[in-house]
Amino acid sequence: MRLIPNQRHMKTFTFIIFCFFVTTFSFSEVSQNEKDALLALYKSTNGEKWNNTWNLNEPIENWYGVTVIDYKVVELNLHFNNLQGTLPQEIGNLENLRKINLGFNQLEGQLPSTLGNLKSLISLELFMNKFDGKIPLEIGNLTSLRVIKLYSNSLTGEIPTSIGNLINLKELMLGSNFLTGSIPLEFKDLSRLEILSLIDNKLVGEIPSEIGQLSNLKELVLASNELTGSVPYQVTSLSHLSTFMVSDNNFDREYVSVIDGEGKMPTMLLEFNSETVITDND
Repeated sequence: MRLIPNQRHMKTFTFIIFCFFVTTFSFSEVSQNEKDALLALYKSTNGEKWNNTWNLNEPIENWYGVTVIDYKVVELNLHFNNLQGTLPQEIGNLENLRKINLGFNQLEGQLPSTLGNLKSLISLELFMNKFDGKIPLEIGNLTSLRVIKLYSNSLTGEIPTSIGNLINLKELMLGSNFLTGSIPLEFKDLSRLEILSLIDNKLVGEIPSEIGQLSNLKELVLASNELTGSVPYQVTSLSHLSTFMVSDNNFDREYVSVIDGEGKMPTMLLEFNSETVITDND
């Protein structure tokens, strides 16, 4: 049967459209680099025994706790999911990741330096695990970070001064570890910080007076360390501060905690002079 010109053109057009969709589909998948990173995490954390495991034969967007947008892995939420093992170096290949929450698991070993590759990350939550070793300096590369929650691990060493680079940070929670050294002066650059919790570590030295420059601070929790000297009076300039805990240190006097003071604490402090202890309303 001979095709008239219009029929030939129609078949050609249909074939082009078909090729377009095949090509688009071929490239509309999570990259192999990201998939390999997720598989490395699955393998290194005993994925078969997770509370909610992955069916590796299904598309990645169907995997529990993985959020895919525009064929990019942007969120990884596997908290309280019985992850056991270590965090692989390949985690740094998830370069589009914006949020990661692996809290309440049994992860151990050191935090990989490749976390510093996650330049899009805004929330890093690895709390309530068994991580040890130092906080990697590379964490200071993540200038989009707003939240860091590494509390209740076994981290050691000094707090990296590079954290002072994280100018968008709002919450820094490093409590219940074995961190040593002093509170970095570089924290003064964290102008958006609202929560600073370093409770239950082995920090020494004095509280930097520069803490008084953190005008958005709502919670300052430094209890149960080995801090010395006295609380700088500059703290009274923090008009939004409602929670203040510095007990169980080696200060030259006792300080009673103020918890959920609804932003009234600095006004209360100004009723005393700089030689007076900070108390609550009891």
